[in-house]
Amino acid sequence: MKKKLNYTIPLLFALVVAFGIFVGARFTKPGTAGMSDADPESLFQEVMMHINRDYVDQPNTKKLTQAAIEGVLKELDPHSAFIPYEEVKHSNEDLEGNFEGIGVEFSIVNDTIIVVSPISGGPSEQLGIRAGDRIVKIEGKKVAGVGFKNENVFKSLRGTKGSKVNITIYRPATAKMIDFNITRDKIPIYSVDASYMASPEVGYIKINRFGGTTTEEYDAAFAKLQKQGMKNLIIDLRGNPGGYLKTAIELAEKFIPRGNQILYTQGRARDKEVYNSRAFGSFDGKVAVMIDEGSASASEILSGALQDWDRALVVGRRSFGKGLVQEPFQLSDGSQLRLTVARYYTPSGRCIQKSYKNGIEDYYEDFARRNKSGELENKDSIKVIDSLKYSTKHGRTVYGGGGIVPDLFVPLDTTEGSSYLNKLFNKGSFNEFVITYMDANRAELTGKYKDFESFNKGFNIDDNIMNEFIKRGEKDGVKKDEKGLKSSGKYMKVLLKADIARQLFHNDGYFEVLNSVNTTYLKALEAMKDGTFERMKIVLK
Repeated sequence: MKKKLNYTIPLLFALVVAFGIFVGARFTKPGTAGMSDADPESLFQEVMMHINRDYVDQPNTKKLTQAAIEGVLKELDPHSAFIPYEEVKHSNEDLEGNFEGIGVEFSIVNDTIIVVSPISGGPSEQLGIRAGDRIVKIEGKKVAGVGFKNENVFKSLRGTKGSKVNITIYRPATAKMIDFNITRDKIPIYSVDASYMASPEVGYIKINRFGGTTTEEYDAAFAKLQKQGMKNLIIDLRGNPGGYLKTAIELAEKFIPRGNQILYTQGRARDKEVYNSRAFGSFDGKVAVMIDEGSASASEILSGALQDWDRALVVGRRSFGKGLVQEPFQLSDGSQLRLTVARYYTPSGRCIQKSYKNGIEDYYEDFARRNKSGELENKDSIKVIDSLKYSTKHGRTVYGGGGIVPDLFVPLDTTEGSSYLNKLFNKGSFNEFVITYMDANRAELTGKYKDFESFNKGFNIDDNIMNEFIKRGEKDGVKKDEKGLKSSGKYMKVLLKADIARQLFHNDGYFEVLNSVNTTYLKALEAMKDGTFERMKIVLK
């Protein structure tokens, strides 16, 4: 139902800023009103009039207007935002699920644009561009070794569907330069990162955002896994920052029967609006939902609803705590105001929005506080939830006050970390080594391993590969650290194998290798068969 537009004071302030800059000096006389008589709007207009008329330099009115709007929004909450006209399209691309360009995932290594992977079905893949190719020229101009940044690549390679761009690539496998004339097209942005069988009966689906194509992608992944014998399901929402409310509801409907509440929203200028399931929740297997401190918004709507109905076991660590609803308002110059208009509540009545009363900087330092308090290692350290208890359908206690608290807590695993590992990450040594390794071994690997299963069983990072990687790190300025190797060596081998698996088998292979040593994932798998669902009264439908 279309809602009547409600102009709040913050939006009025923003409009007053723009109006005051251009006409304030002509019509407002300074000193005509006493301070006690001034209302906030006229006072703000008066300040801007003086800046426009009397400031030592010519003010940049566009920049001032934007800064003023952002300043107003900063005083409201951490998620209300102003999106300039130039950024509106790009800010929507991730959630809409597509952009227009040539269709490659790339990385800039040693000042060179390297194709990590051509996007499936995109124009680059269709023309034969391969992972590992180096883009050295765009429209005849050299782009290697000239300080090209990510934004330069986007600007050069993205463009309107049907337009053309000429690129030259260097292919290390053949040591040849190859010219391509590419016709740009719509390129999909996938929100389902991976889907595979975690065990003979358990499927795994990782969702990285809740976008316009997520439900369609999920349905395709689910159908694929069912054909492979899936009876139970793990949904991985770790690190998922959210997205469209509509998509979260559509996914919840896969599990919650028709007529049952998924959530409700309410705000000062928004009446209570209840969202009930319109589907039949046809899947009757066990469901585990993995979350962590990076799971937010729509991720919390889905996990909270399934938890409240005792329909899924939530595994991991307390989620981010974003329970605010933003509504977009198109402004006259094409820019966009995304204003918080309501809070959302789970079926049990929980608002999982964490406090932001101490300002935005304090709000985003929450992770550091969780780490310092010991919460990431011990569920009993979650102090924010003590007095906000609610009940699920079957009477289990769940908590509000800031994020979704999991049913099965899994501490952050820090045993394999080290400063040595961090330095290698920061220097990009993993990425650079794998690219070099694949240049030399791609043909052999693709010939030997026809599928992921044979690769996973037959390929390992041996001492020779590890020694070459250590040398790569030394070349990048990271000295060999025996203590760091003792702590992180096994995990480094897993990371290298996962990166090589991505090159050969895309994200499915990458996540399957990484998950093989991930404690949250292994705990979710274990819970499927050790009686946890039965003890916690997690229902199948």
